[in-house]
Amino acid sequence: MKPRVIAEIGCNHKGDMDIAKEMIMMAAVFCKVDAVKFQKRNNKELLTEDQYHAPHPNPHQSYGSTYGEHREYLELDLEQHKQLKKWCDEYQIEYSTSVWDLSSAMDINTLKPKFIKIPSALNLHFDMLGYLCSEFDGEIHLSLGMTTKEEESQIVEFFVKNKRAKDLVLYSCTSGYPVPFEDICLYEISRLKQQYGHLVKEIGFSGHHLGIAVDVAAYTLGATTIERHFTLNRTWKGTDHAASLEPDGLRRLARNLTAVEKALTYKESGMLDIEKEQRDKLKWKNH
Repeated sequence: MKPRVIAEIGCNHKGDMDIAKEMIMMAAVFCKVDAVKFQKRNNKELLTEDQYHAPHPNPHQSYGSTYGEHREYLELDLEQHKQLKKWCDEYQIEYSTSVWDLSSAMDINTLKPKFIKIPSALNLHFDMLGYLCSEFDGEIHLSLGMTTKEEESQIVEFFVKNKRAKDLVLYSCTSGYPVPFEDICLYEISRLKQQYGHLVKEIGFSGHHLGIAVDVAAYTLGATTIERHFTLNRTWKGTDHAASLEPDGLRRLARNLTAVEKALTYKESGMLDIEKEQRDKLKWKNH
């Protein structure tokens, strides 16, 4: 199956629509990936009052004096998301969004994207999952970071019960920024494929690591959708930039996955046409 590459812009646009447009264009034209993904939050719904008014845990990465102000600074409203989708249509790249609360899920559903993403932090929000199962017609992508095996089974059973498992894409994921290689646990992809591959639409991989070698291995293990954080500058302020790929890295990742997809075949015969000329020149013959 051809790999699908998703550039997770998230909030790496820094709340600036001009930057968001440039990132869409770069992902589509230069990097040649399949989709971009943003984030949508209703911060007053998502956060408790104490969380909203607390200082950011990493003050030097904050865009406001409190965590709530920081999140509001980065948030784009529904009209802005409509514009993002128009730009994606213009550049012929899929638009999608992670939804962090029920109100955001309801808002993004009005845009009818091909898929909506459930981040690891919200994968047990069954009110939101139930709404999407009953009201959203597209694919539902869901990350399994910070999730026990029992919770994982509960999630899949929920989608089976709601007759939406065949629209579910489960992502192997370790929640960390960045994640050291020894904590990526790539064999989780094989386990998920064996355990749930017959029930769900796809197994994916959401990576927060450095470099692009691991993603190719993830694809060969069976993750057919690969999601990576994307930025224009890894030194920008914000917690996600350091674990993101810049345009050149994302372009090389997409190129490498395409090459590997072409290479994952069997020989149709004992010897290929490309080998025949070399055989005539090089092959030892018993006389």
